[in-house]
Amino acid sequence: MEKKRILIAGAAGFLGSHLCDRFIKEGYHVIGMDNLLTGNLKNIEHLFPLPDFEYYHHDVTKFVHVPGKLDYILHFASPASPIDYLKMPIQTLKVGSLGTHNLLGLAKEKKARILVASTSEVYGDPNVHPQPEEYWGNVNPVGPRGVYDEAKRFLESITMAYHNFHGVETRIIRIFNTYGPRMRLNDGRALPAFMSQALTGQDITVFGDGSQTRSFCYVGDLVEGIYRLLLSDYHLPVNIGNPEEITLLQFAEEIIKLTGTDQKITFHPLPKDDPKQRKPDITKARNLLGWEPKVNREEGLKVTYEYFKQALNK
Repeated sequence: MEKKRILIAGAAGFLGSHLCDRFIKEGYHVIGMDNLLTGNLKNIEHLFPLPDFEYYHHDVTKFVHVPGKLDYILHFASPASPIDYLKMPIQTLKVGSLGTHNLLGLAKEKKARILVASTSEVYGDPNVHPQPEEYWGNVNPVGPRGVYDEAKRFLESITMAYHNFHGVETRIIRIFNTYGPRMRLNDGRALPAFMSQALTGQDITVFGDGSQTRSFCYVGDLVEGIYRLLLSDYHLPVNIGNPEEITLLQFAEEIIKLTGTDQKITFHPLPKDDPKQRKPDITKARNLLGWEPKVNREEGLKVTYEYFKQALNK
């Protein structure tokens, strides 16, 4: 049987690289694409010798051409942490709009199924808790986070337009906080920030009073959810994340305990429009995909801690 061919945009990033691994393991021919704006080739260099992996250095905001047939496309190209999208606001908007448009055009041309990576950030600073897919969100379009939030909201809109108008087979995943090996140390999000601060002997920085909540999903669980959604027949958005909620103050204390360090926790002003609560309603994922997270936080953090320790020593 001829192998299925899948294009993974954002292949050298944290999530993209784990997706490359998964689809290689499942017997696909994987075409990885990345412009390395925030990705790192080290995440996928172990795949380069494989006959079923090829890499294109390309920016999806420019016209995308891939020779031969394509069965599936995964759009995971985008800066994804506040540090990145505040530093690269226009690139973030372009990859969510032009990049999505180009990849949807490619999916239409190749008659491929495309899954696009949206985010819990489409819910903004939510007034509904936990957040079900039917909630329309509370987003400030002109605030500093608007460049990411609105790029992803547009991504969902144009994806639905291609589905409804052109009949393209589309899937939309809304990803909640995810962690695991290959996260960047300077990513700026809570987990890598807390871990690198603890490992380098700095005080742990908590914004606000630390009462804001997050829900952390291990990357292996997320990849399983993405795989199931891609192969499902459901085209509307699906939340994938871990519904176990924790305050950032509790989380900082967990990291200090895990790393065995004795850092102090220091408090800094809350950034503008920072969400106060974040917890996915995963009823749809459970019912439609038979999916729920399996890796508990204690177990996942241990693996991630080992990765960060090694990364800091390199």
